[in-house]
Amino acid sequence: MKQKTCGNLMLLLTALIWGTAFVAQSAGMDYVGPFTYGSVRTLIGGLVLLPLIPFFDRLKPVEERPTPAQRREINKNSLRGGIYCGLLLCVASSFQQYGISMTTVGKAGFITALYIVIVPLIGVFIKRRIPKIMWLCVVIAIVGFYLLCVTDGFSLSLGDFLVLCCAFFFSLHIMVIDHFNAKNVDGVRMSCVQFLTAGLMILVMALIFENMTWSSLWAARYTILYTGVMSCGMGYTLQILGQRYTDPTTATLILSLESVFAVLSGWILLHEQLSVRELSGCALVFVAVLLAQIPLPQRRNKTETSI
Repeated sequence: MKQKTCGNLMLLLTALIWGTAFVAQSAGMDYVGPFTYGSVRTLIGGLVLLPLIPFFDRLKPVEERPTPAQRREINKNSLRGGIYCGLLLCVASSFQQYGISMTTVGKAGFITALYIVIVPLIGVFIKRRIPKIMWLCVVIAIVGFYLLCVTDGFSLSLGDFLVLCCAFFFSLHIMVIDHFNAKNVDGVRMSCVQFLTAGLMILVMALIFENMTWSSLWAARYTILYTGVMSCGMGYTLQILGQRYTDPTTATLILSLESVFAVLSGWILLHEQLSVRELSGCALVFVAVLLAQIPLPQRRNKTETSI
């Protein structure tokens, strides 16, 4: 129970970091293109983690350190997991950046949050039983996101479709992390590899499709550093570590608070106004996440019968 609580707190902190990073991302896009911004901040996230790998290795008690054979296996799985996660992160981020340019931010936020539905559906296809209480939480969260993000009619455009593709690949990203966590990977190593993989791929697209200049990068330096160090380096690493102790469906509900924190940070930092409808949406999402954490007897029984 303590490990699960610790994992959930890591994911909650991840959602908070990602949500507040929207303010920095919004400001940074005034100076550079989406591929340029994404590649530099992602590479910074990987470079920040490089010196932390030996640091965390030395923190482990001597008796808990893996043998050379175990270390080789952990490194192999961490490398494979990092490459797969990096590929998915690159594709998801690219779909999101281009989709947002062709739709409203509110609709993009709601559609991206649909990964809280896609992840349980993927779980069903791979024969993973989802407790009924989790489906109730998902429905409550969807209603909350609709009230929070969609304030003017809903229709599907090309931009909306691209963001929907983004949500699908983010869902796969969550499932891949869950798969490799079961192989006892090193979370910091895997996170570092995923950033370097995604960053290099996005950098190639930035060099092909955008005009990268040092002056524009320097103008956006503070926002890039914040999102690179905090959103990438810390946020995604906490996601990998936190998901080790939390099932994918619960993890998606907690991570979906990113959109709520984004709205609240805009309200606090940018003095954006929140309507009663939007506040109601925030409240419903919080209720869904809290409900998912309550160990109801029915939920325990369902879990026990599925083992």
